[in-house]
Amino acid sequence: MDLKKILSNFGLSTDISPYGNGHINDTYCVSPTRYILQRINTSIFTNPDGLMGNIENVTSFLREKIIKEGGNPDRETLTVIKTNDGKNYYQDETGCYRVYTFIENTVTIEDEKTEEVLYQAGRGFGKFQKMLADFPAEKLFETIKDFHNTKKRVEALELAIKEDKAGRAASVKEEIEFALENAKYAGIIVDGIEDGSIPLRVTHNDTKINNILFDDKTLEPACVIDLDTVMPGSLLYDFGDALRMGASSAKEDEVNLDITWFKTEIFEVFLKGFLSETKESITEKEVSLLHFAPWIMTYECGIRFLTDYLNGDVYFKIHREHHNLDRTRNHFKLCKDIKAKENELKEIVKKYL
Repeated sequence: MDLKKILSNFGLSTDISPYGNGHINDTYCVSPTRYILQRINTSIFTNPDGLMGNIENVTSFLREKIIKEGGNPDRETLTVIKTNDGKNYYQDETGCYRVYTFIENTVTIEDEKTEEVLYQAGRGFGKFQKMLADFPAEKLFETIKDFHNTKKRVEALELAIKEDKAGRAASVKEEIEFALENAKYAGIIVDGIEDGSIPLRVTHNDTKINNILFDDKTLEPACVIDLDTVMPGSLLYDFGDALRMGASSAKEDEVNLDITWFKTEIFEVFLKGFLSETKESITEKEVSLLHFAPWIMTYECGIRFLTDYLNGDVYFKIHREHHNLDRTRNHFKLCKDIKAKENELKEIVKKYL
C-alpha cells in the first residue's frame, strides 16, 4: 500500500511512520504537522460506513457541547479529517483509511495503575458519559452485535460445551460449573435495558485506561479515544469494564492466582472520579448496580475466554498453550473476590452519594 498516495486523498502529503501498539487497526503518525492515519480492520469492523458514521455523529455532538461549555474541542474530542470529496474515510483496494488530528502534549498510560491515574481515568470516562447523556443512543449503529449481551454470551458458552469441538470440556469441569452456576446473573443489565429500568446510553465499550489521552504535565484527562466500539448500551458496561482490568492486582492472564484479587482502593478512586462527573445524570437504578458492574463484566469476559478455549482458540490471540484457560481462571478468581467484597463495595458507593 502506498500511504503517501492514500494521504493525498485527505489533502495531506508529509512523512509517515508506524505509531502506537494497538492490536486491531494499523496506526501511523503523519508529520511534521501531526495527524493520525489508521487503516480500519474491516475483518472485525465489517461496516465502515456505520462505524465512521457513529464516530462522526458522536464527536460532532461532543464538539458542540465542549464549545458551549467554553472548552477546547480540538483537544477534548477527536477531530475527523474529511477526504477531498467530503467523506469521513477513504477506501481503495488495500483497505479503509481515516485521519484524525494529533492531540499534542498528551500521553497514554499502559500499566501504571496508580490511584491518581485511576481517579483521573474515572473522571475522563465519567465526563464522556456526562457529555453524551442526552445523545439519542438508539440512532447509533451496533458496530458489533450483542457485544455486551451477557445472556447471548452464556448461550454461546452452552453451545461450545455441547459441541466440545476441541475435546476439552472434560478437563475444565470446574470452570464450566462456575460459569453455569452464575449464569443466573447474566440478564441483570440486559433485561434492565430491555424493560427500560436501565437507560440506553452511548457507551464506549473498551474502557481501558490507555484509551484516554492524559495531559502530559497534570495528568488531567484530555480526550477519550478509540471510538470504534461506540454503540448503544449501558453506562454500567463502561464502568465495570474499566475496573475489570484497572482494579485487578494482576494481568488478565496471570497464572498465579494467589496474586490475583480485586483492589477495593482502586474501585473507590475510580468511582470517586466517575461520580464527580456523572452525579447529575446517573439514575438510582444505575447507582444500585455500580458495585455489581465489575463482577458482570469480569464474568462475561471470563466466559468468552472459556468459550474460545472450548472451541479451539479461534477468536482471541493466544501466545502459549492453554492461554485462554489461564485467562478464564484468572477472571473467575477475580469474580469470586469481587463477590466476597460485595458489601464493602456497596458501602463505598454510598460514601460518594
